Amino acid sequence: MQQHNNLINGQWTAGQTAAPNINPSDLSDVIGEYAQGNAADVDTAVAAAAAAFPAWSTSGIQARSDALDKIGTEILARKEELGDLLAREEGKTRAEGIGEVARAGQIFKFFAGECLRLSGETLPSVRPGIGVEITREPIGVVGLITPWNFPIAIPAWKIAPALAFGNCVVLKPADLVPGSAWALADIIHRSGIPAGVFNLVMGPGRVIGEALVQHPGIAAISFTGSVGVGRGIAAACAQNGKKVQLEMGGKNPQVVLDDADLTQAVELSAQSCFYSTGQRCTASSRLIVTDKIYPAFIEALQARMAKIKVGDARAAGTDIGPVVSQTQLEQDLSYVEIAKAEGAVLAAGGGRVACHTGSGKEGFYMQPALLVDSTAGMRINREEVFGPVASVIRVRDYEEALLVANDTEFGLSAGIATTSLKYATHFKRHSQAGMVMVNLPTAGVDYHVPFGGRKGSSYGPREQGRYAQEFYTTVKTAYTLA
Repeated sequence: MQQHNNLINGQWTAGQTAAPNINPSDLSDVIGEYAQGNAADVDTAVAAAAAAFPAWSTSGIQARSDALDKIGTEILARKEELGDLLAREEGKTRAEGIGEVARAGQIFKFFAGECLRLSGETLPSVRPGIGVEITREPIGVVGLITPWNFPIAIPAWKIAPALAFGNCVVLKPADLVPGSAWALADIIHRSGIPAGVFNLVMGPGRVIGEALVQHPGIAAISFTGSVGVGRGIAAACAQNGKKVQLEMGGKNPQVVLDDADLTQAVELSAQSCFYSTGQRCTASSRLIVTDKIYPAFIEALQARMAKIKVGDARAAGTDIGPVVSQTQLEQDLSYVEIAKAEGAVLAAGGGRVACHTGSGKEGFYMQPALLVDSTAGMRINREEVFGPVASVIRVRDYEEALLVANDTEFGLSAGIATTSLKYATHFKRHSQAGMVMVNLPTAGVDYHVPFGGRKGSSYGPREQGRYAQEFYTTVKTAYTLA
């Protein structure tokens, strides 16, 4: 069994223990053993990053750009291999895994350019003979805590800007999917970046994540994960004076109006709700459908769902792979039962299934679930399930659809299916979400644009694109007497 160690100060370092990485498509398949670090490992990694920071933060921008470009080039060259690994450990299909890896490579290449584009301002002072310069500088050692649902893309969109702007990094990946993060760390390690600039410490969040959040040597924390953990991190960072960036939950609405193209609306809803096994923070889990199109939409979506093939993530023809873990599967199934108990009707799927590939291998498989006749106040429409479970709310018209869409504590992504320019324009302005999609799936954001939401979904500056500098840099104002 191959052992995969932590990367601390440029050295592969064993943990006190190791944990197996299990394939959710085949529970008999162990991908490897991955180190489980502890608080002492975090101390060592932070110390190494702090020691590397003075030289790295003032290094030439061309050297940083070259290193990030080299990382991106290797990721793209190995996208099929790494995509297969991602599918094997996380459970999204191989095609989706390859697409995610390609996105990670593109992110590093984008930020290789951002190294060269960091700008400032020169302003006159209101006092004669004095000049003012406004510049951006790196913030220090950054702790990055990433989730299991995008095990290479989300680490990439945190690591790349952190390094591009001169910060040093300690990464703690999700304990369920260490393989993709370890492979990325190996590529970064061989890119020529100095020892200590990037560090990987694997292990449980209650140990490694907590140690990062509480460590006095960490200047900032970027976290993607659950609402409860995120709020705890926000409180701890406020108490300790750390900069914080949080991406948390979503209960994203997909509105379907009477005038929508039915075929298009059904396809984008199926993609938003069920693909990637519904394990995307931008997935639509609330379908808000107006009266006249409601019967035809439900019938057509049921027919579309009947064509979805659930099976081994790496098998040809699979549309949806397994749920990531037993715990997540139990949560998904429990929400179906909760919804039924509250009065929703299960119109399709919703049960645990055997692997549809005929292999006979045990995995965490679930039929996508469609719940109809639900109401906005039901738990299924208030709480994030994070699985292939969609509920449908019937409304009278656009005005009610908008009210229901915004009736949530979350505000990450929202979509509308309509042929009306009037309603599309109004929805883009009045949807209380950070990202709005018109006649497109709610899941799917380009790597060069800002990512983030409102209300309980996000806290702090946006991720991705040029907006990433707001989190990974601090502003300095300097005066000079001529």
